[in-house]
Parts: sequence; C-alpha cells; structure tokens
Amino acid sequence: MKTVIATAFALFAAGGVSAQNQPFGAATLTAGMHLIKAEVAATDAQRAQGLMLRETMPANAGMVFVFDAPATQCMWMKNTLLPLSVAFIDAGGTIVNIRDMQPHTLDSHCSTKGVPVMYALEMNQGWFHQKHIKPGMKIGNLPGKK
Repeated sequence: MKTVIATAFALFAAGGVSAQNQPFGAATLTAGMHLIKAEVAATDAQRAQGLMLRETMPANAGMVFVFDAPATQCMWMKNTLLPLSVAFIDAGGTIVNIRDMQPHTLDSHCSTKGVPVMYALEMNQGWFHQKHIKPGMKIGNLPGKK
C-alpha cells in the first residue's frame, strides 16, 4: 500500500486522478454465515480513492482492496470520514490480522510483516469484533485481480 499511497499522491498532485470519480465493481463476500456487500477497488486509482469522503456506510457493506501481488500492505485514512476496521487477507482468503483505524489520520495500519496479503477488507469500525470474525478465519468469494 505504501507504493499505492506514493502513486496516489503523485497522481493527485499532477491532477491525473479525481478522488471522487472512480467507479467500483461489486462483490458479495462471505465471512462465516455473514454476507458482505463489498465495493471492489482493484486499480491504483480505485485503491487511492477508497472510502474517502463517505459520510455513511451500511451495516454489512464495505470495500475490498485487491492488490497486484501478495506483499505487506498498509492502509491510511486521509480524507476518510468514517472510523473503519481493516482485515488483511492472504491470497487463500485467510484473515492475517485486523486493525482499527481512526478518521482523518495518516497513520499507517499494516498487515503482519512477513505474511504477504492480497486483499484488505474495510468495514465499519467494530464490525469484525461484533461478528466474532478473527484472524485465521476465511473470507469467501474474494474477487480476482482485473
């Protein structure tokens, strides 16, 4: 994600990407018996935009970030109005770790070092805890890279 952040900053600074105009795909993910309506951020521009400037998000909705290759990934909350929790997920769909993130911060929230991840799933803060979704559990129906 650090590469994505640097790329996003460069694109925004150059005026090459509008943070509010990126269309997202959609997927219905599974977490145990729970269904998640997820927007899919699979391109650099979509990942840079993420959930910026959203004022609300439905209870079982989120955004899944699909990365180009498995690696350590980090997320941030610049221009993000909602408190979120992020689950970092490996290529097989297993949750590696979950982090809570506060709005309007530039703090890096990273996957566990040395464990490559292919996805990050952002949900309303506390969603994973409330649903008893923990590291080691699987997320199903994850989208492939476009």
